[in-house]
Amino acid sequence: MERVLIETHGCTLNKADSEIIESILKEQGFSVEKGQATLQNINSYDYIIINTCTVKKPTEQKMLDRLGRLGRSGKKIIVTGCLATASPEKVKKAAPAAAIVSTSRITEMAGVLSSAGKWGDARLGYARKDKMAYYNASGAVIARIPISEGCLSSCSFCETKFARGPLNSFSEELILKAISDSVKRGSKEIELASQDTGAYGFDKKTNIAELLQRASEIEGEFSIRVGMLNPEHLHRYLDELIAAYRMGKAFRFIHLPVQSASNRILKSMGRNYTIEEFNSYVSELRKKVPGINLETDVIVGYPLETEDDFEETARFAEEQRPNVTNVSKFSIRPHAAASRMKQLHNGVVKERSVKISRLVRKIQAEDLSKFIGMRKRVLITERNAKSLSGRDEFYTQVAVLHGDREVPIGGYVEAEIVGNSYACLISRPL
Repeated sequence: MERVLIETHGCTLNKADSEIIESILKEQGFSVEKGQATLQNINSYDYIIINTCTVKKPTEQKMLDRLGRLGRSGKKIIVTGCLATASPEKVKKAAPAAAIVSTSRITEMAGVLSSAGKWGDARLGYARKDKMAYYNASGAVIARIPISEGCLSSCSFCETKFARGPLNSFSEELILKAISDSVKRGSKEIELASQDTGAYGFDKKTNIAELLQRASEIEGEFSIRVGMLNPEHLHRYLDELIAAYRMGKAFRFIHLPVQSASNRILKSMGRNYTIEEFNSYVSELRKKVPGINLETDVIVGYPLETEDDFEETARFAEEQRPNVTNVSKFSIRPHAAASRMKQLHNGVVKERSVKISRLVRKIQAEDLSKFIGMRKRVLITERNAKSLSGRDEFYTQVAVLHGDREVPIGGYVEAEIVGNSYACLISRPL
């Protein structure tokens, strides 16, 4: 039996794609493992599949360096993911003998592995396929279920749109079946993965709110995490989405990337909302879904960003106090329109990044410290030698210092919060 190692980089959607690749290959008789190729294990496998990311320039360079090293190993390398789709010429330069498969054609992976006589061929281009037709529930405590790929936006800083293509929403019935099957097999956390969950269903005359409502009717003890949702779509179904959250099956958590609090910058970015609209969505969600956690993303150093624009974003963080803020420095991407603008000085970008990163970490630490002394029910999803790690009902990360206590992955623990960092709560089991 031929052995395959799948090495995955990047977002939840990439991880979901890797699980589909695994399902397809296992059905075709391959032995499949997930992990990272090392000098110690690489000779144990016949094929190495690298699922790549290209969201930032440093990430791209890391991927290319990795491909170069693996390409020199003499193993049969297959490269997929966003870098392979957006910049196949760079992949070929780094690893000339590698096969390349675009993100929308991963369902052809078994055929790629079987075509040893044509090794190095590329399967590129966009193919509108329903990947959920190939999904098999594994029963892992976290089930990553792709609901669509591509998007409806044209953000000036984004490379992923070029890699993932136009919106392709997968079958609602197949998604619901995948959730039900996963729960029956023991999954406790269901992650709905997409480039933009907010755009789900617009090509099928449905939306993420309707999908979440139907998913919340499935029986069993589990929680649903809704992936990143572009705020520009919220006005179409906000009331229905709130109703879905109130059904109680979804984590009280939402990932809405603001990117900037300057309307001038938002317009240049191609983000089709104003900061006033964004704030109104947050206000409505917090009012009607008590305690909901807000995660957001901020880009600093966008080419047109002035000091005043930056200060507007800093004030937004202080006033809205997101529970999690992911800060990124603007990164030149070859297919992104903003990359052709005159860029800000690296020193200015770095200074702004440091300033706002310190601010949001301070806010996050202050807000988490308010939970010290409280009790929480935690779903355990990971374990190491000293602690367990899991999530509460708001999707807050909680470390549980377990001592010698045996708690299974996928189990629930009642814990008392005894401390915190800026990123997580620290607790002891009761």
